[in-house]
Amino acid sequence: MEEGKGRVFVSGGTGYLGSWLIFKLLQHGYSVNTSIRSSPDSKKDVSYLTNLPGASQRLQIFSADLAKPESFNDAIEGCIGVFHVAHPIDVLGKETEEEITQKSIDGTIGILQACLNAKTVKRFVYTSSVATVMLDNRGLNIVDENILFGIYTITKTLAEKACLEFGEKHGLDIVTLIPPWISGPFICTNLPRSVRTILALILGHEEEYQNLSKASIVHIDDLAEAHIFLFENPHAKGRYICSAVEITTEKLTEFLSARYPQYQIPSLNSLKDIHGMKSPSFSSKKLLDAGFKYKYSLEEIYDGAIKCCKEKGFL
Repeated sequence: MEEGKGRVFVSGGTGYLGSWLIFKLLQHGYSVNTSIRSSPDSKKDVSYLTNLPGASQRLQIFSADLAKPESFNDAIEGCIGVFHVAHPIDVLGKETEEEITQKSIDGTIGILQACLNAKTVKRFVYTSSVATVMLDNRGLNIVDENILFGIYTITKTLAEKACLEFGEKHGLDIVTLIPPWISGPFICTNLPRSVRTILALILGHEEEYQNLSKASIVHIDDLAEAHIFLFENPHAKGRYICSAVEITTEKLTEFLSARYPQYQIPSLNSLKDIHGMKSPSFSSKKLLDAGFKYKYSLEEIYDGAIKCCKEKGFL
C-alpha cells in the first residue's frame, strides 16, 4: 500500500511548471511518478529533481514520449491522479502545425487511455493556457500574428478539447487549469520562456516587449498549489482560470523603475511604438469562489524571479 497521500503522475516533469509541481506534491506528502523524454545522444541531468526533499523515497522517473502514447502506461500504473503538464513545442521549426497538433492530441489521448487502463486514477488535471481563450470569435483564427504563439494556441486548444471530450465519453473525472504567464523562482536548469518574457524589460529582450502590453501573471508556487487544490477538491468541475495579477506596460514600467533602480528599464516613450496582443482580462472568480487563495504579490513574483536568475547566472 502506498504511503502518504498516494501516488500521482506528472507529465513534463523536467519543465518549469512540472518540476515545481513535483516539488510541491512531495511537500504535500504524495509519491510522484514523472516522465522524461529519452535522448539517444546524452543522459539528461535530472539531479534538480532527484535532490528534492523526499525524492529519494517517493519520486520515480520513467522514460516516455508524447510521440509514443503507449509509453506512459507503466508510469501511470497504480496512480490515483494524473497532472498532464507536458506539451510538445517544436523550437527548431522542423515540424508542421498539423504534426505538432497531432502529436499533442495523440499524446494526451494516450495518457488518458493509460488512466483508464490503470483503473486507479480518480482525477485527471490538465494544464491548459490562457492562449486557448485568446481566439477571436471566428473560431481558430489567432489574434496574434506571432507564428509560434499561433501554433501553440491552436495546438493547446484542440488538445484540451480532445481531453474534455474523452473524459465525457469514458466517464473520467477531468479538471483543466488555465494559467497566463508564469513567473517567480525555478528549480530547472534552463531559463523558462515565461520567466524570460516577464523579465524582458530588465533583461533587454526587445522581441518580448509586445507580450507585456497587458500582462497577466501568476506566481509558480500559486499555480502549483492551484493544481493540487483542484485535484483534492471533490467539487471541482470543468475549467478554471488561474491569473493573479494583471498589469499594463505603463504600470509595469513604473513599478520596475521604482523597485529595481539598479536596472535600466526602458522609458515609456521608447515603448510607445510597441503594439502587443489584444489581450482580454482573465478572471479567477471561479477558482476563488471554490476556496482557493493566492499568496504571492507582483513584488514577490519579480523578487523571486530576479533572485533566482542571479543565482543561476542569467542576470
